[in-house]
Amino acid sequence: MTRTKATFTVEDYQRIRLQLLSWAAQFSSCSFLDNHQYKSTFQQQECLAGVGVVESIQCNAGNAFERLSQFMGAHPNEWFFGHLGYDLKNETEELVSAHPDHVGFPDVCFFIPQIVVQLSIENITIESYTDSPVDILEQIKNVVPAAQKRKEPFKVQARFLKDAYIQTIQQIREHIRKGDCYELNFCQEFYAEQAQIEPLVTYQKLSNISPNPFSVFYRLDHRYLLCASPERFLMRKGNNLFSQPIKGTAARNLGNELLDEQQKTELLESAKQRSENVMVVDLVRNDLSKICEEGTVQVNELFGIYTYPQVHQMISTITGIVRSNLSFADIIKATFPMGSMTGAPKKRVMQLIEQYERTKRGLFSGAVGYIAPNGDFDFNVVIRSIFYNEKEQYVSYQVGGGITFQSDAEDEYEECMLKAMAMKAVLSA
Repeated sequence: MTRTKATFTVEDYQRIRLQLLSWAAQFSSCSFLDNHQYKSTFQQQECLAGVGVVESIQCNAGNAFERLSQFMGAHPNEWFFGHLGYDLKNETEELVSAHPDHVGFPDVCFFIPQIVVQLSIENITIESYTDSPVDILEQIKNVVPAAQKRKEPFKVQARFLKDAYIQTIQQIREHIRKGDCYELNFCQEFYAEQAQIEPLVTYQKLSNISPNPFSVFYRLDHRYLLCASPERFLMRKGNNLFSQPIKGTAARNLGNELLDEQQKTELLESAKQRSENVMVVDLVRNDLSKICEEGTVQVNELFGIYTYPQVHQMISTITGIVRSNLSFADIIKATFPMGSMTGAPKKRVMQLIEQYERTKRGLFSGAVGYIAPNGDFDFNVVIRSIFYNEKEQYVSYQVGGGITFQSDAEDEYEECMLKAMAMKAVLSA
């Protein structure tokens, strides 16, 4: 098969972005990655979509990294789109997962797409194994946008009532006091059964409320990820690796600019938030040192404060030069799951996460992204996301935070509610 490629001028970026999203969502396998025009020196793609399947791999932890390496090695110089589920930890650290998983994404899925569309403010580039780029562009321009259909209302429930959540935080703090760990990312699930949503319309609403730079509409048959993530897990550009963990959150004060700036200052000066952030930075540095040239791992930015529609975030940037002859699977095996969603030391906190959480994380706190034909890649951290299994009529979202000995259980609960605001508002509507 031969891939054809063509580039066309864009006259109305926002209109064609929405048309591209609606067109991509029709495919049973699709990944639509949207930067929402955030400006960053680390940006690689503004808007990128991969749809349809030429070849694919789906598997669970066990020999997933070996199979993934073989799959990608057999298909050089191709685009790959897909995801890494949190429970790959069972392979990287020889752990187990016994909790139920009602969404059902496999631990690993990557596909070579039939069609790849790269959209920037100025132009749109289409690569295809099927129709001609000219015909595909016409399909995109003529797509009928999705409309909200009337659905029966449903109630979102919590796996933890507030009292049980607070008691669990106290138990985790006791583990920290005894020296079992230093920081643990503890998460809770909110869910609804017998629930029907329109995935595309729901994603558009989530993006309107919370347009974050690592947003994704991701579909594998009847399973959907509707993601508004602000966090990058890992990016490769040439021989350089970049990781940007988030630890530290403060609410916006949209009605008062002075108080909003004060919230940013308090976040930057918070000893607790800085302590959480620096612990994760050290963990990421350790992970990158396993795969980078000696002496190249460095912290480019520590305690950077970034503003998003609903929250301020504390983000640090760690970089390194990757050693030659390492595959994508080698790099991921050394760094996954990401430190911002686990804690330190990584293996022990993942054992405690399994002990205290009540459902599998699945794709939550995993990663979704792409690998370009030249080997560059970019993957997010799957947070601030709605998950939907259309076949089982199951909807859920998860939120959490880093727990240290200084953590106040009431404050941690309120931080979870803050992070859940966008998902809750969309599903309530």
